[in-house]
Amino acid sequence: MKRIISVSRRTDIPAFYGNWYMQRLKEGFTGVVNPYGGRKYIVSLKPQDVTCFVFWSKNFNPFVENLRTIDRMGYKFYFNYTVTALPDVFESNVERKAAIESLKRLSRMFSSQHINWRFDPIIISNVCSREYFIKAFEELASELDGFVERCYISFVTEYGKVKRNFAELEKTEGVQVKRCSESFKIDLANELSEIAENYGIRMFSCCGDYLVNDRIQKGHCIDGSVIESLFFSEGLIYKEKPTRKECGCTESTDIGTYDTCPHGCIYCYANVNKQRAIKSFRKHDKYSAFLGYSRSQSDKWLNEI
Repeated sequence: MKRIISVSRRTDIPAFYGNWYMQRLKEGFTGVVNPYGGRKYIVSLKPQDVTCFVFWSKNFNPFVENLRTIDRMGYKFYFNYTVTALPDVFESNVERKAAIESLKRLSRMFSSQHINWRFDPIIISNVCSREYFIKAFEELASELDGFVERCYISFVTEYGKVKRNFAELEKTEGVQVKRCSESFKIDLANELSEIAENYGIRMFSCCGDYLVNDRIQKGHCIDGSVIESLFFSEGLIYKEKPTRKECGCTESTDIGTYDTCPHGCIYCYANVNKQRAIKSFRKHDKYSAFLGYSRSQSDKWLNEI
């Protein structure tokens, strides 16, 4: 059965695990551990079994040459590229200027239609106010004019691990995250959408239907209609399969692993422990079928499967 493959919501594979990913393509499959229950299974990555790859990253720079190879291999793909305006205290290991230049490069290599710009999440705090985001978004939208056509926004979701991170951030850095009303978020989102429109960018709300209106559409980060318009003029059969409340994503299979992303973003739901993620990255083996696990463990699971 052909699948849309998400690469990945759970970690930044293009930024940190390109060597592992290319080895998985070479071998034609990858192993995945379901984070909810632990079931192990195999996902085929052979061209005939992949409808499209959806790549997620904050830094595609290390992956650009791999993309040329993947393209020559006949795979179809598009990008969810996260470029926020958050201060370094929230994103301590993200090179924003390089990310912007890399986004432009991808747009030139493929097209503006291949890129979802994720201005996500928005976090209101004592170091980044409403005015801060309006100014920063205008600057980014201006710089990305002509390079992107779609922008996806959301306000931070405070999962348990994120709340703990915010509490620690307040204790160590004095940064106070503010809990904003729904009306505040709607007003800010509407102002950002007006700015986006000035630069020919359509705005989408990710997992926030209360923001949807005449200007802001419901977001589908993995979007069958985008895949169809880019690659399947004859039509594509797909269905929605939300990953959480108010998600509009098309059904896909994610091949990442939690607690493996070294970006260390304070707001990230995919890492419980920053040091654990850094350790996993340093120890990873590109020949392991299961990302984030040793080759011996992976080989054992493969034999069991």
